[in-house]
This record gives sequence, C-alpha cells and structure tokens, in this order.
Amino acid sequence: MNKETSSIRIIDIAEMAGVSVGTVDRVIHNRGRVSEENEKKVKSILEKVNYQPNLVARSLASKKLYHFVAIIPSFGQGEYWEAISKGIDKAAAETELYNIDVTKLYFDQYDNETFEAIARNLCHDEEPDGVLIATLFTDSVIRLSHTLDSRNIPYVYVDSNIPGERQLAYFGTESYDAGFIAAKLLVNQIDNQSDILISRIIHRGKNDSNQGRNRKEGFCQYLKANGFEGELHEVELAIGDTEYNFAKLDDAFQTHPRIEGAVVFNSTCYILGNYLKERGLQNIRLVGYDLIEKNTELLSEGIITALIAQRPEQQGYDGIKSLCNHLILKQTPEKVNLMPIDILIKENLKYYLNNKL
Repeated sequence: MNKETSSIRIIDIAEMAGVSVGTVDRVIHNRGRVSEENEKKVKSILEKVNYQPNLVARSLASKKLYHFVAIIPSFGQGEYWEAISKGIDKAAAETELYNIDVTKLYFDQYDNETFEAIARNLCHDEEPDGVLIATLFTDSVIRLSHTLDSRNIPYVYVDSNIPGERQLAYFGTESYDAGFIAAKLLVNQIDNQSDILISRIIHRGKNDSNQGRNRKEGFCQYLKANGFEGELHEVELAIGDTEYNFAKLDDAFQTHPRIEGAVVFNSTCYILGNYLKERGLQNIRLVGYDLIEKNTELLSEGIITALIAQRPEQQGYDGIKSLCNHLILKQTPEKVNLMPIDILIKENLKYYLNNKL
C-alpha cells in the first residue's frame, strides 16, 4: 500500500463509490443488507485502494490481550539465531500497540531435552494465543504441534519446514533446494573427479538438524544427477576446540589429497574457513551458509568461496506479523512462504549487507 492509499477512510470510500458511509461500513463488516449493485461498487473501490481495516482500532476496541511465544535457540553475539531474534523484536515493537506482547523462550540447539522442557510447560505456563517455532528437532516439534492443534492455537515454523503438519505458515527457504544450489556452486569450480569434504559439527552427541539433513540430501542429489565422479569425505568437528579440529582436518586432507572442494551445511562454515586460512590452503573451494560476521569476514577475504543466505531476520519478522494478522484481521497467510535463496560472493557482499531488513 502506498502512502496515498494508506490513510484512506471509510468516508473517502463512500465518496468514491457514490454510496453512504453506512453502506461502506456494512460491506466491510459483512453485516446488514446492501444492494448487489452498491456492494459491487464498494468492493471495487476497496480492491482498487487496497483498503485494510484499522488494525489498532479493531484490537483496542476488543480489549483482548494477545500473547505470542517464540521458541528459538539461545545464541551468542553475531550468531545466526540473533538475526531471527532481531526480526521477532522488530515485529513485537510494531504490534505492541495492538494489545500484543511477545515472549521469547530459548532452548539449547544441541540439546533436544531443553526444547522438550519448553514444550511440556508451554500451554500451562504461558497460555499463548500464537506460537513461533524454530524447527531444529523434527519429532519434538511435531509433538508440540499436535498439542497446539488440540488447543486450536495457531503456530508458524521458521528456519526449515515440516510438511504434513497443520502449521499456519512456514517462513524460510526450501532446504533441499539450498543444498542443491550449494553443490552446483561447488562443482562448477572444481574438477569433476576431485573429492569433496563435508564438515559436520557434533556437539554433545547431537546430529545434524532438520535443516542440515535436507540440505545434504539436495547436495548429494545434484552430484548424482550430474554425474560427479569424485568421492565425498565427512569429518566431524567441534565448536570451540581448535586443536581437535585442526588435528581432524590435517588427517582428512593428508588421507585424501584429491580434496578440492568443501561444504558446511550450517552457519559454522568459519571453523573450516579458519583452518584453510591458517594452513594456507588457497586451492580449496569452500561453500557454506548464513551471513554471520565470522563467515562474512572470511568471504570478504576470499577464504570462503560463496555463502548461501536465507534472510533470517525477515523470517522472524514475518512469522510474528502473520500471527498478528491472522488473529486480529482474520487473514490467513500462504502456508509456505519461501525466502529468496541469496548467493553471496566476495564481489557482491557489501551491496547485500547494505540492504538487509
């Protein structure tokens, strides 16, 4: 809606349609009798100016307080989930005037039990009217979703989708496609018979997230479909243990000297990137995900070849706003809302960073 139409009043609609204010009011709120001719006139004008009922007036008039809960991983400064959190905060600030408050509940992304603890107590402790869920633990998210379904509480997914559930909406990329694209970016820069290193982060025994598994599936499918003849070698690394990581990577590169490409399916690309930088391995092409500061620094230096971004701040923002619009304006969003899969290289990085949400 542009500036000119954003302040359209009911009296303006009435004048443009050549009907009374009362007629416009009855059409907008679907109450009372209106002739078919006048209804068509009013609806035509409403569509033309993209008229929306006054959100603030409607919510304040109802005097209902809405409580949203966002369940996301805890994070450190500059990490991926900080961007999701900022988007949630931005939406919360905009919807506060509409009698909406947002509570963020944090779980450990490497400990499924911390998510389960939140899920067990959610409805009793928080009594939410709507929930935003980061979908790292698929089975646990599905169980929570079914609980929310039984209570008719709308919920949205962010980060990765879980098809077959009754979520109000999903905001994020298509993880499989993002993996497919990563393979294409990598294979086009290395010999078809060279090897590829896949870096996985293992923390307290946790395996890959729902997102990471889907990306890997898409990555491997591209290689298979395009006749890639090299081998894949996986190495498990640890967050915050440089000595361990360097030893594991030294062994991998010495054992498999044909490695020319590498991929990391989450935001920890910087771990492998720092190793390549320290060892001076400038011939390795590295593709990863997410524009966290540690990754973008290595991208700007040419250590990371490409990063695939998924607009996390937009995901958090759109997720909260969709709950607001659904409960107050009675608007049903599209069930799947895909973010652009942004491909960043050294040369276009600064332009992207200057145009974030």
